[in-house]
Amino acid sequence: MSKISIERITKIVRLIRRMKSVSMAHLKEELEVSEASIKRDIEFLRERLGCPIEWNRSLRGYVIRDDLAQGGRFELPGVWFDSSEVFALLMMLHLVEGVQPGLLEEHIGPLKNKLRGLLAEGSKAPKSLERKLKLIHFAARRVESRHFQVVASALLENKRLALQYWNRGDSERTSRIISPQQLVHYRENWMLDAWCHERNALRTFALDSIEGVHVLDEAAVEVSPEQMQAHFRSGYGIFAGTATHVAKLKFTKERAQWVDKERWHHEQKSSYLDDGSYVLEVPYSNDKELLMDLLRHSPEVEVLEPPALRMRLHEALCAAAAKNLPAAV
Repeated sequence: MSKISIERITKIVRLIRRMKSVSMAHLKEELEVSEASIKRDIEFLRERLGCPIEWNRSLRGYVIRDDLAQGGRFELPGVWFDSSEVFALLMMLHLVEGVQPGLLEEHIGPLKNKLRGLLAEGSKAPKSLERKLKLIHFAARRVESRHFQVVASALLENKRLALQYWNRGDSERTSRIISPQQLVHYRENWMLDAWCHERNALRTFALDSIEGVHVLDEAAVEVSPEQMQAHFRSGYGIFAGTATHVAKLKFTKERAQWVDKERWHHEQKSSYLDDGSYVLEVPYSNDKELLMDLLRHSPEVEVLEPPALRMRLHEALCAAAAKNLPAAV
């Protein structure tokens, strides 16, 4: 049976599931095929797949009589996918393959094979489908595979971790006891949100900065979802904490058409000015990551507020200009 027929049969079942009863006219409109083709698909469902599909005179549409199905509810056999689901699986496959090469390869390898097998259920040529999607990964920092496995194990088993951590910002090595809460893959890099027993507060640790780690035989402290959300959602980017500032940023008319489509913060506000420029207001607690994004958009952005952030951007741009003076001829 062709892929098109598989998609039609799947869609017929799902339409009836969603609407309880579907008329022939509606099926023809949704499937964009002839009545004869639909009747052949319904016959295939009934005769070959044992689907208790029948025409209901009072509802004037096709229904599925689950009370007549073996097991109490009819389901399509095996794993059947339409084109959108095949593409979703394809994207999953590429995302899995984009994980740092070698990181959990013994676990990811079988998963990739399973995804390819699922793709084969919905298409005759899964390899050719894989070439139709390209995801580019950039600037990922390397994580030690054994560190990742220890962290993931402690997280799943709800155990505390003892780690030796290199803080790049302060150029400092520290030893911490933490209760891991969640792994985060952010801007191509792995982070661990955890309760730090030394600081008695939630903290985020970059996995590539872990120099040593082992699991402790002690249950981790569990932080409530509400507390996690309150702590990590209000800040900007990976930097958590209560937002204490609001950046008011003005983008040029040329850059506005890109920034207008971006979401910088879940509580951002925006508006267009008469000249076509775009004003974006973003809450933040720590300006480090926000400053990096502003440098990425310079010189097409101006910081209107607060003055301290405007000065920080000015100093960063001046320092960059000083380091990149044209070579003397």
